[in-house]
Amino acid sequence: MKQETFRRAAYTVECKDYVHVVEFNPFDCGTAESLIAYGGNNYVVVGTCRFQEEDAAVEGIQYKTLRTFQHESRVDAIVWSPETRLDALPPHIRFCTAAADRKLRLFTSDLKDKNEYKTLEGHSDYINDLVFSPKGQEIASVSDDHTCRVWDLEENLRAYFVLRSPGMSVGWHPEDAFKLMVAEKNGTIRFYDLVTHQAILSLTTDQTPLMSANWCLKNTFKIGAVAGNDWFIWDITRSSYPLDKRPVHADRARLFKWSRVNENLFATTGYPGKMISQLLVHHLGHPQPILIGSAPLGSGLTWHRTLPLCAMGGDHKVYFWVTEI
Repeated sequence: MKQETFRRAAYTVECKDYVHVVEFNPFDCGTAESLIAYGGNNYVVVGTCRFQEEDAAVEGIQYKTLRTFQHESRVDAIVWSPETRLDALPPHIRFCTAAADRKLRLFTSDLKDKNEYKTLEGHSDYINDLVFSPKGQEIASVSDDHTCRVWDLEENLRAYFVLRSPGMSVGWHPEDAFKLMVAEKNGTIRFYDLVTHQAILSLTTDQTPLMSANWCLKNTFKIGAVAGNDWFIWDITRSSYPLDKRPVHADRARLFKWSRVNENLFATTGYPGKMISQLLVHHLGHPQPILIGSAPLGSGLTWHRTLPLCAMGGDHKVYFWVTEI
């Protein structure tokens, strides 16, 4: 592997604790700055950032914390609502978390006097992933308890799917609001029709455990995942079997996330080996990773909404890498 592909993080943001998860807001919130949230053992920080790649007046990164939300348990996942707006008066911030106590918490804030959350309870084991519906009125979650649940914003359970193994990832595409993607640890990815509540399509890997899957925002037919040591890519119009797969992480792959600006660009992370987590950025036109990074005890993975820039959490820091493609 070429030495020049290894990169130190281009930017970092100091944090008061270990960062378990980090998430850029993938939606336009009405301002030039990007919203970002990261979660630790008992808090969520919401902030804004702007990078020199999008504004020449910025030197490196310009980061500002907007608010720290207290959280009763370790934050395992964060998802932004498409209803979030910074240009509203007052601002409207909404996000949902999954926590180690097996509960979802739906936060709503105006960054001033209104700061509240609702608790969504029902899962009996760890929650691995969650997602807002395209209009922001429902939330889907998957868990080690072998279920996928769909909730409304009033804490009501709207749909319930029994899985054959732990649910690892869930996806809702803005161009396909009546279809839900659910990835299971046994290597199966199913799509459910939310009108009939029936499975309508399934994809499969030839190895386990499947740890993460992601629906490509730029191409609704593309699905990516990591299982075992490999990444997998499907075109759901062509086959239920992967179009491509390649080995990536020697110590097992952990996360897969598509870029939000290029349908051929994606990132994967591995499990921490010797207290270091590896980040690989891949392009489908290149046989080898185009960027290799690492972070102490790194966890979480997210892409910027408009830049080929990804971030990962770690020990008292958020790390940012920029790709040229």
